[in-house]
Amino acid sequence: MDFGSIFGNTAAYLFSPVTIAYALAATGLAVHFGYAGLLNFGMAAFMAVGAYGYAIPVLTFGAPWWLGMLIGLAGGALFALLLGIPTLRLRADYLAIATIATAEVVRLLFLTRLFEDVTGAAGGRTGYHAGFRAANPIPEGTYGFGPWTYNATELWNIVFGLILLALSILLVWALMRSPWGRVLKGIREDEDAVRSLGKNVFAYKMQALVVGGVIGAAGGIVFVLPSAVVPGSYSTSLTFFLWTVLLLGGAATVFGPTLGAVLFWVLFAFLGNLLPQMATAGYLPMSSSQAEIVRWILAGVALMLIVIYRPQGILGDKREMTFVK
Repeated sequence: MDFGSIFGNTAAYLFSPVTIAYALAATGLAVHFGYAGLLNFGMAAFMAVGAYGYAIPVLTFGAPWWLGMLIGLAGGALFALLLGIPTLRLRADYLAIATIATAEVVRLLFLTRLFEDVTGAAGGRTGYHAGFRAANPIPEGTYGFGPWTYNATELWNIVFGLILLALSILLVWALMRSPWGRVLKGIREDEDAVRSLGKNVFAYKMQALVVGGVIGAAGGIVFVLPSAVVPGSYSTSLTFFLWTVLLLGGAATVFGPTLGAVLFWVLFAFLGNLLPQMATAGYLPMSSSQAEIVRWILAGVALMLIVIYRPQGILGDKREMTFVK
């Protein structure tokens, strides 16, 4: 087996735009679930709205890249409002059902051929990169070493994503140390007690949904910077991977989602490279394509074990753990 390629391909995911996008989306999910106690299973929809909100204005209306990104973030906020108005008064389990159904509706809307001229239907949209890449301040050349070797465009994607991630982490850290954040944590623990103090619980939940939705939309934008917007990327499995990332790092922590994203993608990439080579070498009684599927099974098993044995995550504190009521 080629252990050099296995470890090299695995290490590349430490700073991959995909890892950064998952960290952003999981940070938004931490605002929803970890701090506000909202059982949101529709984060894939927020990522899709952010991605399409960025790509469509650039391609259809010739908007500059920065305006497209602002529209994508505003789309995440608007989608949060539209989702929250009819659902935030629902009990946690019904909220989960409503949000996962909404995410599927959004995916199918982008998939349908009815809006093919705008969304590209199943083929998605591409070709929106020119403006963003033209704004690249990094000179042409090759940077880094080993598995972390990038050209100027790849490095710009990573740097821009890291800037958005750092700003999002700083925002969440500041908000959760503020009186607003303390009220939000109170709602998570006992919303009736907070309501008895005269606080508008619905308004706080809506604000949390908007904040987390905007961060999730930012994750969707970073997710499509290197390639294209394809509706098949926003299936239900994306949301469950984000939940794995969140619970792995710690739901009610500021840095937990980032740590969870790094660990998730490093382990996922490692298994994706190791298992097929083990099957080809005869160490596993299956084909390489079957071995590729095994890592998806292991991801599901890992999520089950995390929920059972370490629900507070690596960085989490049991005293901060959210219990669904």
